[in-house]
Amino acid sequence: MERTAEEYPARLDIEYPQSLDRISTLLRPILAIPIMILVSFMSPALFLPVALMLVVRRKYPRWWFDFNLELVRFMNRVNAYLNLMTDQYPSTDEEQSVKLDLDYPDAEQLNRWLPLVKWLLALPHLIVLWVLGLFLGLAVLIAWFAILFSGQYPRPLFTFVLNAERWTLRVQAYAILLITDRYPPFRLG
Repeated sequence: MERTAEEYPARLDIEYPQSLDRISTLLRPILAIPIMILVSFMSPALFLPVALMLVVRRKYPRWWFDFNLELVRFMNRVNAYLNLMTDQYPSTDEEQSVKLDLDYPDAEQLNRWLPLVKWLLALPHLIVLWVLGLFLGLAVLIAWFAILFSGQYPRPLFTFVLNAERWTLRVQAYAILLITDRYPPFRLG
């Protein structure tokens, strides 16, 4: 039986913009520098503390989950901005046009030792996502030109980029955030 996107412990949706600002799109690589610096300092905090808490104490404290949830939401707002899916500069605390939700895990139901090897089990996904990232970069480049000329993000490219981001989030939920032991599917959407 095929699962719908709503059944996964990690869900992402980004509102399709009716029009985008051409100047903001043109200057996006420069405008994004400060926010990318901030994300690069924050992202290492996701995996190691949770892995240690699960292996040693078999706990996933709610406060740590809430921190990771808000950090992942922020990182996805940054991704949406970098992928030209929104003109809104990424807020550190407001949802904006990016809707992301993660299910809080029951640490007792998670395999205690699986966090030690999830990164290895996720390697096939990471390889496919790396290749998909090349296509995603090409799609964003084409969208950049389309936005500069028409002020619109081509809907098929927007859908492709959104689905690639959803796949990435599901792999991240499994291998980095450690909120599920359910292996993510190999599919867009």
